[in-house]
Amino acid sequence: MYVLMGSRGTLFAVLFLLCRIMEDSLLCAEVKEGEILPPTIQKLMKGYNKYLRPFFDNGPVTVGMSLDIASIDTISEINMDYTATIFLRQRWTDERLCFNGNKSLSLDGRLVELLWVPDTFIVDSKKSFLHDITVENRLIRIFPNGTVLYALRITTTVACNMDLTKYPMDKQTCTLQLESWGYNINDVMFYWTRGNDSVSGLDTLRLAQYTVEDHYTSVSEAIYETGNYPKLIFHFELKRSILYFILETYVPSSLLVVLSWVSFWISQSSVPARICIGVTTVLTMTTLMMGARTSLPNANCFIKAIDVYLGICFSFIFGALIEYAVAHFCTLHHPEGASAFMYGQQVQECEDEMNGIVTTIASNSIGLKKRKETSATTATSATSATSAASVHGPGSPSGSETQVDTPALSPSRCDKSMSILKRALCFLNCCRVENPHYIDNYARMSFPLSFILVNLLYWTYYLYF
Repeated sequence: MYVLMGSRGTLFAVLFLLCRIMEDSLLCAEVKEGEILPPTIQKLMKGYNKYLRPFFDNGPVTVGMSLDIASIDTISEINMDYTATIFLRQRWTDERLCFNGNKSLSLDGRLVELLWVPDTFIVDSKKSFLHDITVENRLIRIFPNGTVLYALRITTTVACNMDLTKYPMDKQTCTLQLESWGYNINDVMFYWTRGNDSVSGLDTLRLAQYTVEDHYTSVSEAIYETGNYPKLIFHFELKRSILYFILETYVPSSLLVVLSWVSFWISQSSVPARICIGVTTVLTMTTLMMGARTSLPNANCFIKAIDVYLGICFSFIFGALIEYAVAHFCTLHHPEGASAFMYGQQVQECEDEMNGIVTTIASNSIGLKKRKETSATTATSATSATSAASVHGPGSPSGSETQVDTPALSPSRCDKSMSILKRALCFLNCCRVENPHYIDNYARMSFPLSFILVNLLYWTYYLYF
């Protein structure tokens, strides 16, 4: 048993020595790959501890950042994020890497494993990866004064909270936040190397649905339970191009509304034709509304501008269908209106003439009746006055005055009541449809004018407010 344990200990010792030899050989191989001042690099690496940050006992190390936006591949409203490829460059000074000379040392990217580097990460990143074709896209460069330049090529998907209330006339402000993972502000300080000019590439960037209107940088601190950490924020504002949506959604929906107005010029007796136009436009508008929602979040808690416009168009199309239903109903319950619609304007003129004759006869009869009633009333008054004079005698005129003045107040009250009643009847007569054919005539003017007015209000609000 003791022999077996001794042999196992010897085996472990041999394996440990082999591992150390392989590590030394790999280090020597990596150092010799560049063949640029190998003794200088070996001297820099001698005694270097990558687990200790620069200026460990002399305050925080300052790290300068700069970005180059290579591309913004996708901007998703459904996931509320964007995917971008960036070149991240970091600069800091490490006093342990100072050397004599006037030229910088460009090292193989794999040597970065031997150096201390900042633990920078992207705060709102959902997924990221470092490009590795044909080798890992890293750059490490050391200057004689100990300044280290470390560059990476990264593709990252970053969350961006979007306000889609004015979609597709919206503007979105997205951010790219860089932060230190483990070193707080007492150990590391971040800063932009050239202020707002630290980020480049947006001026030549071309996006499918957006244009970059503005961008700027800021410096902040991230406050957590474990302490305050340095943070750099890059803000950029995106404005959506509306031309695609005008051609894809707004123009077709407006044309469907205009198509629904064609039924106003079709005869009310052509029931299949008008119903076909109304139902077809309603179904087509429903399909267009469903298609416009496919590229948007399903569970959203706000009404978008495109939803408002599609709702307006659907209301006008549905209103045109309801208008025919009302007109047809009135036609069935107003045969004189239908007769006028079938026989034309000549029949309507004849009816107006007959109505005038009937009205004249009726007014004459009413006047004759009033005259007869007035004569009877006068005779009765005269008889009453004579009888009163015989009873009271000639010395009491007060009774006759009372009999004459009292009936004079009654006609004035009656005239006021009749005038009020006539006004009420005139108002009700204005609301009554004399001819169902007039409903289509009113709709031909009211629907287009209302649609134009609503469009003016819609575009003014969403473009300027």
